[in-house]
Amino acid sequence: MIARTTLALGAVIAALLSSGAGRAQEVPPNDMLLATLWTQRSVEYKGNALTVFALARIRLDEALADKNWTASPAEQKADYQNLPPAVILDIDETLLDNSRFQVWMLRNNQTFSTKTWNQFCAAQISTAIPGAVEFTKYADSKGVKVFYITNRGAETEKDTRENMAKFGFPMGGNVDTFLMQNEKPEWASAKGTRRAVVTKDYRVLLNIGDNFGDFDDRYRTSDAERQKAFEADMAYWGRQWLVIANPTYGSFDTAPFGHDFKKPREEQRKAKWDVLESWAGPTP
Repeated sequence: MIARTTLALGAVIAALLSSGAGRAQEVPPNDMLLATLWTQRSVEYKGNALTVFALARIRLDEALADKNWTASPAEQKADYQNLPPAVILDIDETLLDNSRFQVWMLRNNQTFSTKTWNQFCAAQISTAIPGAVEFTKYADSKGVKVFYITNRGAETEKDTRENMAKFGFPMGGNVDTFLMQNEKPEWASAKGTRRAVVTKDYRVLLNIGDNFGDFDDRYRTSDAERQKAFEADMAYWGRQWLVIANPTYGSFDTAPFGHDFKKPREEQRKAKWDVLESWAGPTP
């Protein structure tokens, strides 16, 4: 009886395997998989973030001691030396980790849309990037006003504030320190107009972000022009300007296809493939 039952069970298993029902569900390929895995799960990512914010404390103290120090060379006008100090930080992937949104897109084969992004913001499930809260609190304790210049839309400001308040990020007191995209007609995705609002009343000590556009309005140009702008700003990197690593999205990802989001995904991928430089391979 046992033998017959075992044989019958074996036949069922064999049938399932031959039909494919016993195979693990196939995972479709996606360009974001490794980058999102690294951001969400790796200790290396956490270590990178902690390193950047540890350096930010050192640079902040240096900047406080140097009246001529400014992190907004394009917007900071003359006679700024005696203005009260401030720092400017991006929010997404600089202070808040939104990798759960990236994973949702991965699992549902979706691309970015403002509608679903705003729904994600409303859920208020973004987490604090390691070291971010501690640094902003440190700056605040030194009498440095902490400004957030983000390309989250103005319609998400309430949800963004509440999400960040849960972690203890400085809220600005009686100063509106959340400068959202489209909060004013001239506040588009390029952040220079909003940096100029801050520099009108404050000396900006540091600028911290994850995308070239957090520092320079020339971010949506060609790869060659971006490289030229980067080199022109070389003196600021690692001093006034600090970068949190973000391999999941940004202007680096869209530059190869000219930032033209109307192009089919296949064309976008081909353009990225074509700009990569390769080893020729082993000599025969």
